[in-house]
Amino acid sequence: MKNLAGLMKQASQMQSKMEEMQTRLQAMEIEGESGAGMVRVTLNGKGDMRRIEIDPKIVDPADTEMLGDLILAAHRDARDKADATNKAEMQKLTGGLQLPPGMKLPF
Repeated sequence: MKNLAGLMKQASQMQSKMEEMQTRLQAMEIEGESGAGMVRVTLNGKGDMRRIEIDPKIVDPADTEMLGDLILAAHRDARDKADATNKAEMQKLTGGLQLPPGMKLPF
């Protein structure tokens, strides 16, 4: 029973740390860009979009497809950075413990 109590305490601590990490990720701002910085997308650490900035020089009403592509590329760049940040934060939390394939935290 002593081990079970210790395990429960560890689980509680891990849950508390997970909540702190989620709060930090929510507050982070991660920027992605495309078109040599003419389009910028800002996400929080959880991947929610916060802001899009578009340099007026690239807005061409005759070529909205290019603008759409640049926005998608900037979003992808920001999302990749957010994913890398999430992975790094999770490694800090788990102390480098490798989870089985397919298992992700938070559950």
